[in-house]
Amino acid sequence: MNSAQLLPSENLVFLLRGLYDKYGYLRYKMNKFEEYDLYAKNKDFLISDSVITFTDTNGKLLALKPDVTLSIVKNTKDSGKTVQKLYYNENVYRVSKGTHSFKEITQVGLEAIGSIDEYTVLEVISLALKSLACTGKNCILEISHLGILSDVINYAGIPQGEIEKAFRFIGEKNIHELLSFCDALGIEKTKADLLADAAKVYGSAGDVLPWIRKNLKGIADDKNIDEFEKVIKALCIEENGGAVRIDFSAVGDLRYYNGFVFKGFAEGIPESVLSGGQYDALMKNMKRKSGAIGFAVYLDALENTSTVSEYDVDVLLLYSEKSDISFIKRTADEIISNGESVLTQREKPCTVKYKRLLAEKDGEVICVENNA
Repeated sequence: MNSAQLLPSENLVFLLRGLYDKYGYLRYKMNKFEEYDLYAKNKDFLISDSVITFTDTNGKLLALKPDVTLSIVKNTKDSGKTVQKLYYNENVYRVSKGTHSFKEITQVGLEAIGSIDEYTVLEVISLALKSLACTGKNCILEISHLGILSDVINYAGIPQGEIEKAFRFIGEKNIHELLSFCDALGIEKTKADLLADAAKVYGSAGDVLPWIRKNLKGIADDKNIDEFEKVIKALCIEENGGAVRIDFSAVGDLRYYNGFVFKGFAEGIPESVLSGGQYDALMKNMKRKSGAIGFAVYLDALENTSTVSEYDVDVLLLYSEKSDISFIKRTADEIISNGESVLTQREKPCTVKYKRLLAEKDGEVICVENNA
């Protein structure tokens, strides 16, 4: 298939599973149902807080799973210095981005849980980059680091109770409101301006990394800057490294996320088609000692803009009761070997759209119609 075309969702799932298999990630299977309490306690972590619930025969309130990550965290154990590398291909039940109504959605993604080091972070974000390439669309991966951004916010002197609001303005890239907010809090102008400049950061590694080194040295933790720079540079030399963008407005909920946060966007789609990051805070909230990083690919966002073919099949091949079945089979196989799809029928279906209509007559195949 031409890589410039958006792959059908079924083929995309196949490609993603093959990709994750190659890197040693094991497939995780889960039940359709979880106790509703799991999602109720972590609603802000979900894309949508709308959850389908029902009462089990024992009176327990259950939910059709709207998310996979929470279930994986709940059903895995801390594993010392090793990393559990898992991927999933599950149906979740939530409000679709496209239809704004409840829908069964195929969700694909992966999680790395355990002793998360720089290599694991690089591998996961690299797989996110490769996952975007699998869509066949022109994509970009926007990457931020909440540790660096938090350091700048703390340097500015934003009170603890107001930090969430500051992050909201940054996530919205609402620089005017951010500066007004800082002014109302009595934040020193030079510090407020630096925070605003950090919120506006967007661009390639070559443009942004020097700015971070020059302007945030001594403000952000050197360890955070070094880690960010090392991972970004490693990503940029990969085959799809040109799709990497640094964007400090890519933020997540601080109650769940820390460190690297990233979002993937595809040409022609206004919302993110991939989202992920480090979620050590979520692990801590769920009484876990391990670190974690992962992402999900939103197939519903991709499906709603997929290029739908004008034709159901490339070739419609008609045969009769007198046709030599071996000849018809060889003809169909030859069409397929040439990279086309073929549907064989004794009569022309009225609902099938085809590029070419071929018919067997006296041991030969003739072209009856060509719509290509």
